[in-house]
Amino acid sequence: MFVITGATGQLGRLVVQSLRKMVPADSIIAAVRDLEKVEDLAAMGVQVRQADYNQPASLYAALQGADRVLLISSSEIGKRVRQHQAVIDAARQVGVKLLAYTSVLHADTSVLALADEHRQTEAAIRASGLPFALLRNGWYTENYTAGIPTALSLGAVYGCAGDGPIASAARADYAEAAAIILTGESPAGEVYELAGDASYTLSDFAAELSRQSGKPINYINLPEADYKSALLGAGLSEVLADLLANSDQGASQGALFDAGRQLSKLLGRPTSSLETAVQAALL
Repeated sequence: MFVITGATGQLGRLVVQSLRKMVPADSIIAAVRDLEKVEDLAAMGVQVRQADYNQPASLYAALQGADRVLLISSSEIGKRVRQHQAVIDAARQVGVKLLAYTSVLHADTSVLALADEHRQTEAAIRASGLPFALLRNGWYTENYTAGIPTALSLGAVYGCAGDGPIASAARADYAEAAAIILTGESPAGEVYELAGDASYTLSDFAAELSRQSGKPINYINLPEADYKSALLGAGLSEVLADLLANSDQGASQGALFDAGRQLSKLLGRPTSSLETAVQAALL
């Protein structure tokens, strides 16, 4: 049995879809907080079980019979370590044969503020004694393409990443890689640094958007504090604005870059390109 936590999230749904191409649907368990959001998965034959990161008893019940579990990191920044520990404890109690975790690129050395909770979770997984795989995901290209409507209306892409190289890939690429790792026979203890084949700067991103949209789009680089203020002014929460500004600043220091191509090696194909991502976002 394969259990995917957080299966109603953008990544989780894609992992389930990839797994369905590799194993029978009834061998997949979508562990979710809200069962009403997975009626479509249930209709496909996927098992659905209620599981809340904040309710340890629900996690133990959801993981019953599980052989391999993908712990998709929580979206609740500041609460992740405690929530992830609850999943790790449940996985140990039921005796899973592999616990895979979606961490962040170069978690052990990353300057990103969000990496700290990932480092703590990785340490907890190692301390658990469970067979594990660490999927250190790089940036999702969608993190930038989601802002295309705003960029088009303003005539500019704003950020504080400078000329930092960003080796991102589509969320679907990371999801497919997770499914491959879950169903594979790689030895336990593997650490995967996953990123896109090619890198780009935010100036490159703006230029590609300008080329495809036919509108003049420039990249405007701001100090980190000013970029955070702009995000707050656009209505983002303090936590999210701080995360995005800090991540851009980290990108300027190379935190979102990796040249190892482990992701495309797992996939057996090139990772999705920036050109394709922008094209899809403009449709």
